[in-house]
Amino acid sequence: MQKAIAQSNFINREISWLYFNQRVLQEAADNSTPLVERMKFLGIFSNNLDEFFRVRVATLVRMAAFPEKGEDYDGFNPIKVLKEINDKVIRQQKQFVDIYWNILEQLEKKNIFILNETQLNKKQGEYVNKYFHEHIRPNLFPIMISNFEHSAALKDKSIYLAVCLRKKNIKTGENYALIKVPTDSVSRFFILPEINNKQCLILLDDIIRYCLKDIFQIFGYDSFEAYTIKFTRDAELDIDNDVSKSFLELISESLKRRNRGRPVRFIYDKTIPDHLLKILINKFKITHKDDLNGGSRYHNFKDFIDFPNINIPGLEYPKMSPLHHKDLPHSKSIFSVVRKKDIMLHFPYQSFDYMIDLLREASIDPDVQSIKMTLYRLAKNSNVINALVNAARNGKKVTVYMELQARFDEMANINWSEKLIDEGVKIIFGKPGMKVHTKLILIKRKEGNKNIYYANIGTGNYNEETAMVFADESLFTCDPEITSDVEKVFLLFKNNYKPLDFKTLIVSPFYMRKYFTGLINKEIENAKKGKEAWMILKLNNLVDMEIAKKIYRASQAGVKIKIIARGTCILKAGIPGLSENIKAISIVDKFLEHSRILVFCNGGDEKYFISSADWMKRNFDYRVEVACPLTDKSIQKELKAMLDIQLKDNTKARLLNYNMYNHYKTSPGKKKVRSQIEIYNYLKTLGHSN
Repeated sequence: MQKAIAQSNFINREISWLYFNQRVLQEAADNSTPLVERMKFLGIFSNNLDEFFRVRVATLVRMAAFPEKGEDYDGFNPIKVLKEINDKVIRQQKQFVDIYWNILEQLEKKNIFILNETQLNKKQGEYVNKYFHEHIRPNLFPIMISNFEHSAALKDKSIYLAVCLRKKNIKTGENYALIKVPTDSVSRFFILPEINNKQCLILLDDIIRYCLKDIFQIFGYDSFEAYTIKFTRDAELDIDNDVSKSFLELISESLKRRNRGRPVRFIYDKTIPDHLLKILINKFKITHKDDLNGGSRYHNFKDFIDFPNINIPGLEYPKMSPLHHKDLPHSKSIFSVVRKKDIMLHFPYQSFDYMIDLLREASIDPDVQSIKMTLYRLAKNSNVINALVNAARNGKKVTVYMELQARFDEMANINWSEKLIDEGVKIIFGKPGMKVHTKLILIKRKEGNKNIYYANIGTGNYNEETAMVFADESLFTCDPEITSDVEKVFLLFKNNYKPLDFKTLIVSPFYMRKYFTGLINKEIENAKKGKEAWMILKLNNLVDMEIAKKIYRASQAGVKIKIIARGTCILKAGIPGLSENIKAISIVDKFLEHSRILVFCNGGDEKYFISSADWMKRNFDYRVEVACPLTDKSIQKELKAMLDIQLKDNTKARLLNYNMYNHYKTSPGKKKVRSQIEIYNYLKTLGHSN
């Protein structure tokens, strides 16, 4: 009988996530990262942390409210985890502030200055005042705190200025107001005219501070102090079970309730007067001490993702033009190419335009009869939607599965659905608790007397904006076994998710867990027989406890395991007697590693897969996901080469060893390998050009 694996050999998923965000912070701290990019990494770190509190911390708070349950399903006490989260976040925030000031110092060496409202000279002040009246003031709608009744009036993900208003010659009469900083309609950054070769910027918050008198002076106030505050709410959707309502109605009502979610984090400028802080806490009904976080003068650093370049060379990463796929010339039909061979695209090294080209060609090709597609997250100005609308207008039968439960994209997807319905596109919605996360297109084309099906299967969203940053794989194929299974996936939505017999695709929530557990077991059997046994797992997240234990057992049996986990990974590599056969890294660089690629030795007959699914309980058991086997030898060779490059990364890879977590992987005396640059160059050697 095998000895149980101790709980201490796993990292809690929330703590592992904080380690991931620490890697993002490391990029902001890295002096080899260009300065504007360092600012952007601060923005990414901040945005990540916001969503972490809105979702994961909010869930833990809910669990902690029922202490009789003791532990969550992974065996960790939520109250203890919340305490550890709080401690780590405080330490990270201190590092964040230090990094920010270091970046400012480096910018000043290049004659770039971020000024506050007290540092403006007369000319700059006039310029700022003019900009305020023309562009900012029309977007400001102050609320007097004495009139404030419901915290639901405060928008999540926004920053506010809490303003003290005084009349100098009157001892009483102090009043307070809230002003939402309108970053949704005005840029957070305003570039001032260059003076003496110095380039200066000022933040939107400080422009408002500079011009407070223009808002409140008419009421007799002549002294103003403003302090930034930020509110983060529980963003989990509570979907009721009213069978008389459509799923669309249920989601819409849940979104309204989200706006009234309980606060899970209230951040404030630590210089705020105590009496004003007490007023705000009472008004917002903040009852938990841990929800309060004193911070710096500025919040919502997520806006720093859009920190402007001042047209000075070297402040950003050099541009990498997307490569043209050697087999997809613009003058040739994509169908004619895919009819002869499978095509694999690698975003962002190659352009997402090929996806739009496929849909555009399908929309006007007289032989195309129908298009089916799953949609999860879309670009703000989506050409995918435009192509589907065009197809419907051209008489094609267009069917879209629209996932309404894509977190934080729910309202956008509702709006896209209404647009598509208006254009005659058939929309299929899902059901609560069962997200459709797979990325599929199926096109039916009449060729001679036969219907030929073309499919696209990807690891990332059909989103042309994120495809410029997210590293993903996308397969074009007309393999009849694969396309037949893709058709069955779409039948699932019609048949209320009743299991079907899939011959090629591995589909969750029906077969994926069992299938990949079987492949791991086969590696264990081969290792015990003294045969070659190994696997390479490239995932965003590896947090499923059952599968993690199985991977530990594989390591104990002698299976060589290499893991590339961009985000959370609950395994600890390198523990003697348990995981010494596991090597695990995480790569954080200019592109976000998003693809899921799985390779198994399989006794020498190697098996390759791309997948929409991470190895998480939700992906195995509560979502429709697809893993697709890859049989084309040239595609297998290409993916294996790319994985090998990543495994050799000694520049942006971090170790996930039990005793060296988040240390940069180094190879003294060996050539520097930065995998994202090397992959781009490797693809060039295959004949893909820019």
